Order: sequence, then C-alpha cells, then structure tokens
Amino acid sequence: MTYSIIGFDPKEKEWGIAVQSKFLGVGSVVPWAKATVGAIATQSYANTTYGPQGLKLLEQGKSAQEVVDLLTEADENRAYRQLAVIDANGNAATYTGEKCYDWAGGQTGAFYAAQGNILVSEDTVLAMGTTFEATEGTLAERLLQALAAGQEAGGDSRGQQSAAILVVKEKGGYAGFNDRYIDLRVDEHPQPIEELIRIYRLQQLYFSPTKKENILEITGEVEDSIRIQLIKLGYLTEATTLHEALTTYLHTENFEGREQEQGYIDKEVLAFMTKQK
Repeated sequence: MTYSIIGFDPKEKEWGIAVQSKFLGVGSVVPWAKATVGAIATQSYANTTYGPQGLKLLEQGKSAQEVVDLLTEADENRAYRQLAVIDANGNAATYTGEKCYDWAGGQTGAFYAAQGNILVSEDTVLAMGTTFEATEGTLAERLLQALAAGQEAGGDSRGQQSAAILVVKEKGGYAGFNDRYIDLRVDEHPQPIEELIRIYRLQQLYFSPTKKENILEITGEVEDSIRIQLIKLGYLTEATTLHEALTTYLHTENFEGREQEQGYIDKEVLAFMTKQK
C-alpha cells in the first residue's frame, strides 16, 4: 500500500526518505535514518525492527546490500516485506518479497532507491527514479518532486491517505541539537503529497537561514508596507515603536531564526506578513 524513495546528497551529507501510502500515519512506520550512517525504508507488512536493527548494522560498516541481506535472511516472513537501504557512502539497495501484492518492485540508481507495492503499475517507481535523477535542488526538494511524480504516474492503487519526509544531517536539527534536519508528516489528508509540500515550504520559511540578497533595509516603501501591515494585524499602536511592534510580531510568529539587526527585515518574512489578514 506504499511507495517511497530514499536518497543521499554527497555534497551536503544528507540522507532522507519520502513516502506516501493509503495508510494512516505512514511516517510513523516507514522512514528511519541517522546522520553519517544512512537511511532505511521498511514497508509492506512493515517489520519496524528493520529500522533500528538496520541502522546498527550500518554503523558497524555494513553496506546497504549487506544490511538488506542480513535483515531479510533473518525474517521468516521476508516474502511479504519490502525494504530499501542507503548507506553512509550513498550505496543503495532495495528488496521486494515475492508475496508482496502487485504491482510491487523497486529500482536503484546513483544515490537513491525507489520502491512500492500495491501500485497501479511499475510506472510509479520508474517516475520516481527518473525525476530524482533529473531534478536539481536540495535532497528534500528532489525527494518531494520524485514522490509527486510517482503519484502522477499512478501511485498507490488504493488511493492516498498519508505522506512523510525525513531528512537527517549532522547537527541539522533545531538549534543544532540533533540530526532531524527535516521531519514532517501528513497523517490523514485527501491530497497528502500536496499538503506535505506546502508544510515543507513553511518549514523552509521558518527555519532556513536568510539569504544575503533577501535582507531589506526598513526605509521607504518597505517601511510603509511593514507599518501598514503591523497596524492591520494589531501589533503597531500609539504605545509602541515600529521596531518594538516588528519584534513582537517576529517572536509571535516564530521567526526568531529570520530576525535581522534593527533596521532590516528578511524579504521572505515581509512577503509572508503582507499576505496575512
């Protein structure tokens, strides 16, 4: 009931998984990853022990194919399982048991593995692979575009319900305290991939660092726009200065990571602000 793609970015040292399924909360089952170690997708009567056990094997220096072989050989129900692994070096392997429901299968390419079961056809897997290979951008963007292409090509034959993306990077998590660089889930939605992409864009808005070219000085039309919007939203009053009102707005909306020195604002934050009612 599931299709997924796992990938690796050798430049940024990121490992990730994107997945969609006619299954409630697929993100709680399929994706497993650890920075500098690798990523694992376990699906089709998913054996969730494959996640932690596989990561331990990867930490021991096993290759992706060795991990697939060791996990499935030890599982008496391996004929019903589907599994993908990518190791610390970006080597990928995928496995589909002979009793997985049609259409079921997978493919590997440079720094990725795509797979699925109960699909409309093989086209879903082929589309994910082709799109991942052809798409430029971050690992997360490539994974999400590949997932969307898989749905466009047919997807899960039972329909859509949930989707998730997990990307890990050393010290990539909030404030650098863990490796969960991107960890987003849509547990129940009629169009979960579209919703996942929408949430991903918000995540990037809130937590990505400001680009130098997007730093605007608060003068002229920029200042006028900020002033008008802060009054409309109730932050700027006769009792507050423009700087005080903007600071309160930024902290209320969780834009601390995009906050600039006094007298400047992030262009993307301003665009978000001006769309609010």
